[in-house]
Amino acid sequence: MELFVHRDPAEVAGAVADRIGDAIRDAGDRFTLGLSGGSTPIATYQILRERRLDWSTVDTWVSDERWVPPDHQRSNGRMAEETLIRHVGARFHRPGWAENLTPEDIAPHYESVINQIHHKHRPDLIHLGMGDDGHTASLFPGTAALDETERWIVANHVPQLGEARITGTFPLLWTAKLIIVQVTGAAKAEAVRDSLAGMTPAGRLTEGKARVEWFLDEDAAALVS
Repeated sequence: MELFVHRDPAEVAGAVADRIGDAIRDAGDRFTLGLSGGSTPIATYQILRERRLDWSTVDTWVSDERWVPPDHQRSNGRMAEETLIRHVGARFHRPGWAENLTPEDIAPHYESVINQIHHKHRPDLIHLGMGDDGHTASLFPGTAALDETERWIVANHVPQLGEARITGTFPLLWTAKLIIVQVTGAAKAEAVRDSLAGMTPAGRLTEGKARVEWFLDEDAAALVS
């Protein structure tokens, strides 16, 4: 695990965009990039779309999704598509949605897509965020997906939010070559401290084969000794 602390969210966004861009250039061939949701990555994706990269070699996918229509304001896939994908032309894979289906119906199909794009190889890079409760992707404290040991993608019900999600699991995240965790803001300082001590779902990212790099601003890193 490595820790990189920058002055503010803007510097963090630039540093993460640089790191992702360098990884794509260094690959020289097919590359897979897992994208995160929420508001934190927006600035990073806006910077990244201006980089000179061969996006035709990149398969992008979302590490988790809320169970909402694809054009919904809260959809992670919608955010990623509008902020990054439509500007660069990379292939983009996201879970399906239909009013008459459930997350349990869709998760196995999305898992098969993720398996196909990786061709039994390790994911190259997965970009993640972290909530102030220490969740990452949609692996929330106290939820069933934390205990999954085989499947890469599952439906996960989050009682504390009263909603369902589709999420990548630890068996998927742990196989990545590189995980980047981007966290900013004082509200997440306690969760960062606890995660670096292995006490949260985000803190479990280091239990697998993945190289894990944390990119923090000074406020988020305030309680790190």
